[in-house]
Amino acid sequence: MKWNPFAQFEQALTDEQLSEFQQRIRKEGFTGFRLFLEGFRERMKAFEDRDLEPMEALIERAKQLFPEPSDFSPSWVKIWDDFEQMISYKRLVFETIGPAEREGEWQIIIDNPYTHQEIVCYPGLSFLEGAFLYAYFRTDLKQNEYIRLQKIQNVIMAFGSERPEQREKSKGRD
Repeated sequence: MKWNPFAQFEQALTDEQLSEFQQRIRKEGFTGFRLFLEGFRERMKAFEDRDLEPMEALIERAKQLFPEPSDFSPSWVKIWDDFEQMISYKRLVFETIGPAEREGEWQIIIDNPYTHQEIVCYPGLSFLEGAFLYAYFRTDLKQNEYIRLQKIQNVIMAFGSERPEQREKSKGRD
């Protein structure tokens, strides 16, 4: 069975178990820590309102075990800050959009109206996927960029392979 560092971390309850986990990650080096962070990100995607405090506690515990994530890679120098910001932004989404309003299709739009770069759009998301992407991209929003999480109320969708005469013929068969 493949080793899941994040699952081991999450299940470690004693100081001894946490110490064993820390030693294994240090032994595995970059790859072990990368797998640990991947598991963390997956958990960040899936957590809901009731998981806010436990997620904050997991980050605190990770920070205690690995206070210098840049020891594994310079690109991870502020990973714990990024994760804390993501939780904060996801909390904002949860507080702004109540449970009764979360069903349906959501999308993320990112744009900078002062540049000629394309608008980035992530359509067809569940609420949790949208909340995660909002939090993820919000942490690195550049000057003059904006991000929108919005619910899709009505959709008309077509494919390039469809031709008007095909739709008319299929309409008559209903």
